[in-house]
Amino acid sequence: MERCGGTSAAGPSPSRSPSPSPSPSPPEDRECCAGLWELPVERCERRPECGRCSRPRKVCLCPFLPIHPLKVSTCLYIIQHPAEESRVLRTVPLLAACLPPDKCKILIGRRFSEDRYPELATVCRNPSTLILYPGAEATNLEEVTLGSSSPPVMIIIDGTWSQAKDIFYKNSLFRLPKQTILRPLQALCSFQLQHGAQIHHSKEHLLKNGLYDKPMPKNKRKLRRMELLQNQFFFRKG
Repeated sequence: MERCGGTSAAGPSPSRSPSPSPSPSPPEDRECCAGLWELPVERCERRPECGRCSRPRKVCLCPFLPIHPLKVSTCLYIIQHPAEESRVLRTVPLLAACLPPDKCKILIGRRFSEDRYPELATVCRNPSTLILYPGAEATNLEEVTLGSSSPPVMIIIDGTWSQAKDIFYKNSLFRLPKQTILRPLQALCSFQLQHGAQIHHSKEHLLKNGLYDKPMPKNKRKLRRMELLQNQFFFRKG
């Protein structure tokens, strides 16, 4: 059957009802906003940055950095949380500007699997690799014996304490190297307490000792995490 125009043998095709048009603005609103459409749009331009230290050129720190990269034998792997990349006071670019490119490698992210980062996996499995992270099994840096067969490699996690903890415990690769930097952290906490800082226990400590008196979170993800922590401590006691 041939079709012609908008009709068929069965009769005219049904037509859609037109969508309602938006109601016009009141006259007084149009009069108040009439001049706004003629105002020039101010462009938001980013301040030019130094290509070496990544600071704005007006406050460039390159005159205070070494002219030539420092000669070091240790290779650094900086594991940077994505939130640190946009911080105003960034120290990682300053460190990278002071070292040779092959001695300071920066990896940005939260999760580092062996499949996506085979080079990092090889580094973590190297017996001479150290990771700067405190813990009960951490070793004092003065007591670490470095082998002479290969240059030492050090992994540093760049982020807040909560961000660094999340990266350390949710990436099994970072629990392979030997931990260090225990005494400097203890000294830092001691200095802070001597100058008026208050002792704040972690949620793990409060749950473990039955001292957590705050209401449980409403967020399902946080609530699930709290339940896992509680079950973990109850399982240990049993």
